[in-house]
Parts: sequence; C-alpha cells; structure tokens
Amino acid sequence: MIGVGIIGLGTVGTGTYRILTEHRSLIQEKTGLDIRVVKVAETDPRQINGKRIVGGLITSNALDVLNDPRVDIVVELIGGIRPAYDYIIQALEKKKWVVTANKALLAERGDKLFRVAEKNQCEIGFEASVCGGIPVVRAIRDGLIGNRITYLLGILNGTSNYILTKMTDEGISFKDALRAAQQLGFAEKDPTFDIEGIDAAHKLSILVRLAFSYPIRMADIIAGGISRIEPIDIDSAKEFGYRIKLLAIAKDEGGLIEARVEPAMLPLTHPMSNVHGVYNAVYVVGSNVGPNLFYGRGAGSAPTGSAVVSDIIDMAHRIKGKNNFVKLPMYASGKKMKKGEESSVPYYMRFTAQDRPGVLSKVSGILAQHNISISAVTQKGRKETGYVPIVMLTHEAVERNLKKATAAIDRLPFIRRGSIYIRIEEGGL
Repeated sequence: MIGVGIIGLGTVGTGTYRILTEHRSLIQEKTGLDIRVVKVAETDPRQINGKRIVGGLITSNALDVLNDPRVDIVVELIGGIRPAYDYIIQALEKKKWVVTANKALLAERGDKLFRVAEKNQCEIGFEASVCGGIPVVRAIRDGLIGNRITYLLGILNGTSNYILTKMTDEGISFKDALRAAQQLGFAEKDPTFDIEGIDAAHKLSILVRLAFSYPIRMADIIAGGISRIEPIDIDSAKEFGYRIKLLAIAKDEGGLIEARVEPAMLPLTHPMSNVHGVYNAVYVVGSNVGPNLFYGRGAGSAPTGSAVVSDIIDMAHRIKGKNNFVKLPMYASGKKMKKGEESSVPYYMRFTAQDRPGVLSKVSGILAQHNISISAVTQKGRKETGYVPIVMLTHEAVERNLKKATAAIDRLPFIRRGSIYIRIEEGGL
C-alpha cells in the first residue's frame, strides 16, 4: 500500500480526495497500485462539511499528516509561502515524497526545496502547479527529454484569457469584462495577480526551469498586465490580422534566456490565437519534434485534482521501484538572462493626437530618430474632443528604443499622454 496524506481540503484538495477514493478500484486495476488516503488535514470546518470524509481520516493539525508513519506521499494544497514551505521541508526531511500545486512557492523557493528533496532522495511533483489538468510538466520533463527546447509560448491564466475573449467577442471595455468575470467567479475580488501577469509569471518560472534548465528568479521575468487594453486595440488587431492575448513568452537563443509575461498580438493563423475563455494552452518548440501544442482547462477541482493524482501515481510507481527518484530541475552552466530592453520584435503602437496637419510627420520623425520604421499606419475618425487615435505597426524594433520614442512622443504638446505599445509575437511558426 502507498499511503497519501492531504494538507488542505479546498477546491483542489477536494478534487484530489474524491478521485483517489471514488476511483480507487479503477486506479488499482490500471496500475496495480493500492493507493489510499490515510490522513487529511483541514483547519476550516466549512471545508469539511458535506464532503463525506471517512471517519478517522480528518485532523485539524498538519503535523498529524507529517508524523503519520503510514503516509508515504504528502500532498500540499494550502497555497501561499508559509506555512506551506515549512510543511514541505519537514515532509522531505522525514523522507516523505511531496506533491504540490503551489506555483508561487515553487517560483519563490523552488531552488531550496529541490535541493532538500535531492538530499533526502525524495521527489517533488508539481504537475498541477501549471495549467491545471494539462500534462505539460511531464511532457517537457519526460516526453521531450531528447529535445533542446528553444521557444515556449503560454496562455497560463484563464481569468485574463476570459476577459480578453469577452472584449474581443462583445466589443466591451476591460472594466465591463472584468466585472463579468468576477460575477461568474472566474476573477477574485482583488484580481491583481491575474490581470497584471503575476500568476502567469509564477507558472512561467516553473516552465523555464524545466524547459531551459535555468534557475530563473521572479525578478528576471518582465511582467505586465491587460488593464490598459481598450476596444480600439482589439479592433485594430483584427484589422491587421492579429488577436491580443496575455502571453507567457520564453526563448533560449544560444544560452541567452528571455522570459516575459505581457499582452501581445498573435497572428490569427496561429493555433494559440484560438484559445478562448478560461482555457489554457502551452506551445513548445523542440529541436527534433518541432512545435507541440498542449491545451485544456487550466483550473478547477477535477482537472487540477487529476493532475495531482497523476503525480501521486507516478511517484507510487517509483517508490515501489526502490526510490528511483527524478533529480529536478538540473541546471545547465553558461546560460544567462537577456536584458528585457534588448528584445527586438515588431510592435503595435497607439497614440491619441490632436487632429491637425503635421502631427503624423512629427511622430514619424521621432520614431525614425530611434531607428524605428513604420510598416502600416491608420488614423481613426475624429472625436468630439478634437483628438484622434493614430495606430501604427512597426518593423522589428529594439524595446529600449521603443520606450524612448514613446516617452518623447508623449511629451509633444499635441499628444495626449498614455500612448500604448504592444509587441507582435509571430509565435514560432
């Protein structure tokens, strides 16, 4: 028997418990493994009510799980940094293997946790920490092991993707789309982590460690959000043949790593541009297999619980095989981060200017001074205020130059401050 102890009986914990108990016979039939939940820790009585937890399994003290000699695998599902970090460290030091869905903890303290796991010849499973039920972690770790991964593109946050989908389909504002997401329970009352790219950056840090064998820090990831996107940007993107998505972008260009989360325009022909609503997707390019697309539900009790159970079964096989643990992540030497402002891609730009002669010429002149050339430009209809939006596409430009040019243009007396630029990501096609 392999004993499992669950810490945290929230959405994911409940899904995990139900799968392991309701499908225990099916799992045993398919794997030959007798996996049983032997202890569950939860401090909130409201999380326990109505969940039909078998008597004697439940405790309010996580230490009861850690100290139970029947527990071989500890499943941490409480989230946050503390006390989750302390529980995982204690579990590993007791030679217990660990499964977690805690993306923030792995992003912030992953190096320490993996070192402790390796020291104790244990493993940390984290399939559920990225994209819920999509098996992208195992695909990169095992399925693509014979490839050098060069490019990774992710839609990693369902809340932001729902908001942008709503804006695209219905032509409504960001505020109205956010309100709809909150009413449906897709967005929190404080949605900052989702809409400002922080949640996606946590997940991207995990994928970069796996895909590029690089110990990236959160400070290395450039993160931006979608709150400044307006319907005009959505419409202009359509006119030019693009769709706006909040993208997690990572590249390994000869050992130079680039990682960022920000709104970007994808060609309508790219498969990632058709990932709608709360769905997630990861697009990975390998040196031998070429592009691979992983798509599915990125959150929820059953999908994320399924990913947790997948890790448990994988670990149970190895525990039975005399602790053939996986050393993860292994770091390659000689790699370094690319400075964010050195990135060079085409851009979409939007300015709001007074409708008078010479404006476009002046803006174009500033762009030329910063080595930025224009590939397309449109000027929308005149507004009652006398200001009009000017929309441009540039050829490939260095981000540092783009920032300087945008700041200079915003200082012009006939330009309303708040100009916006969005990178155009061709998506490894």
